[in-house]
Amino acid sequence: MRKLRITKEAWPLLKAFNISRASLTESYVLTVEIRDGSFVGRGECEPHESDETQMDHVEGLIENIRPEIENGLTRQALQDLLPTGPARNAVDCALWDLEAKTKGTRAWNIAGIGLEKPLVTAYTISINTSEEMAKEAHAHRRKSLLKLKLGTDGSLDRLAAVRKAAPNSILIVDANEAWAFAELNRLVPAFAAQGVALIEQPLPHGADQILSTYNGSIPLCADESCLDRRSLDEVVGRYEFINIKLDKTGGLTEALLLAKEAKKRGLRIMVGCMTSTSLAMAPAMLIGADAEFCDLDGPLLLAKDRAQHLTYDGNMLHLPPVDVWG
Repeated sequence: MRKLRITKEAWPLLKAFNISRASLTESYVLTVEIRDGSFVGRGECEPHESDETQMDHVEGLIENIRPEIENGLTRQALQDLLPTGPARNAVDCALWDLEAKTKGTRAWNIAGIGLEKPLVTAYTISINTSEEMAKEAHAHRRKSLLKLKLGTDGSLDRLAAVRKAAPNSILIVDANEAWAFAELNRLVPAFAAQGVALIEQPLPHGADQILSTYNGSIPLCADESCLDRRSLDEVVGRYEFINIKLDKTGGLTEALLLAKEAKKRGLRIMVGCMTSTSLAMAPAMLIGADAEFCDLDGPLLLAKDRAQHLTYDGNMLHLPPVDVWG
């Protein structure tokens, strides 16, 4: 019989991480371990980016299905027992890890994915003064892909400062729902002149219907507006990309299905993350294998990572060792 263990953890960030709606100093994550004999499968989720109290809620959701998990719950059956979101993600990824270990293979082989080489990941610069963002961009100017968090004001000045400090990097901009449609249209020409390759979630989810009329030169990526396959009807025609995050989809199983269906419907793929440890990044790499943009830099934003961790070399994220995941 299996044995389930749930652990709540707090991981301090290297420094404050600011987005349009919150300032973060710690990452609150929940880990799931499922032991089956000598094999242990592990998964991690971030219940909420800034609300520690959500940890208890997510833990409760998992506790509610403890009997099913310990009696041999499959990944397929899990999809109907827990809703889309972090709780299902932690359990789903633990089941993937456990299956890979018991079969003596890698998770990407089970998924039929050719994850054979390192991925290029963005490095994220959070909202700060133009001077501070430029300073951080200069420190990371040799990275080929940088992602900028922007808010309700000062976007052009911040972007110009970063571009000057990192003239050769590809830039992604993430507004985290901070703008109105008029502001998006005002900014896009200047952003295009600075070489911005992608804009994430410019408008709030639920107020982005007007994006069906957008004709700017920079493609838009749905983040908060795309949770799982049920979101696609609203996403198609408004966005060119979707940002797949396992905490949104409720795990790798749904994320793989979402990526497949999205591509069938003409959408392009980005894979993203929360400010989590290597245990959360590793399963997302299976989505990254076929994504045009990867943003899996969560551990780089922490003061320290797990003892068993992924290896980052500049922008390159190397394949996860067996002792990390999968």
